[in-house]
Amino acid sequence: MKIHKLVTLFCAILVGSSGVVLANEYRLVGLQNVEVYSPSRQEKVSIKVWYPSASVGKPTLLESSRIFKGSLVLKEGRVAPGHYPLVIMSHGSGANNDSMAWLAIALSRSGFIVAAPNHPGSSTGDSTPVDTPKLWQRTDDLALVMTFLTETWSARHNLDTTKIGVLGFSLGGAAAMSLVGAKVHLDKYVDYCDKYPSMADCHWFDSLIGYVDGKQVAMAPFDLRLTDKRKFEQSNLDDRVRAAVLVDPSMALAFEMNQLRHIDVPMHFINLGHPNKVPVSVDASLLASSVSNGQLNNVLEATHFSFLPECKKGAKAFLEAIGEEDRLCDEVGIRSREDLHTELIYLIRRAFKRSLL
Repeated sequence: MKIHKLVTLFCAILVGSSGVVLANEYRLVGLQNVEVYSPSRQEKVSIKVWYPSASVGKPTLLESSRIFKGSLVLKEGRVAPGHYPLVIMSHGSGANNDSMAWLAIALSRSGFIVAAPNHPGSSTGDSTPVDTPKLWQRTDDLALVMTFLTETWSARHNLDTTKIGVLGFSLGGAAAMSLVGAKVHLDKYVDYCDKYPSMADCHWFDSLIGYVDGKQVAMAPFDLRLTDKRKFEQSNLDDRVRAAVLVDPSMALAFEMNQLRHIDVPMHFINLGHPNKVPVSVDASLLASSVSNGQLNNVLEATHFSFLPECKKGAKAFLEAIGEEDRLCDEVGIRSREDLHTELIYLIRRAFKRSLL
């Protein structure tokens, strides 16, 4: 799914606070921003790393966007002594790694080191229809993050390299599935968009716009059939990953269901909304039932955008004023986004603790 109009709104660092109090949690979370050269992309990939911190000092309130709340973090704080599991995260189409900082900081407070790249070609201000379906580039970014952290990062001795998990949201969920061995078929994805052209991902391919260097530009309609079929359907399995959490994974109808049964990595699926109201584009019910070690939870009264950070007061009116079509701050019931995040943190933390601790 897409969040493409936040070019200027999502430019600041967002570190969300869930308000969850955990037993034996780390009080402070450090943040590092690094850039790592990608040989396959031939450009640098921006990465954020959150971790339990032992530094003493006053946390910094990082500036938030016009829409989303910010939070406190220790910039470049020391990593607390210990060995921690690693969770790699992949953001949704048109978003960025800042959009999942609220979850990263909560997981870090629970004793995980968390890292997330910005995916060139499908992130805020740098997103085009032709680059969006290139899952193989996203999985390569995730592998790049793992290799950097385990082999080069200054605090690599604090990582337990035998305990690595991946979390993906929306398009990031499809990439995370691919990273643990799931395979997609281009013909199935094309058929899905032919049948459901109004779904957000399919509509994006025909939207006639893209984002380059932070600006909206005109684009020709993109025919999915022009995607490199060999690369789209290749195996991106990385056996370093021991667990996966998939939140509203996109391309749900493009996966090879029979092949999913051969994946032995625990796969925990989460759908945002009532089972009867989840869009077919991200409905994980069939995926979860096809995996030998799969589980599915539904977070009720949530929408796809409930996974974004909490919105500031007045953000909804501001979005309406600028003509934003995606309902980034809307709620569907009486539950607040903070409440929904609390449940999501509980489910995700529990899934990784069961699989990695």
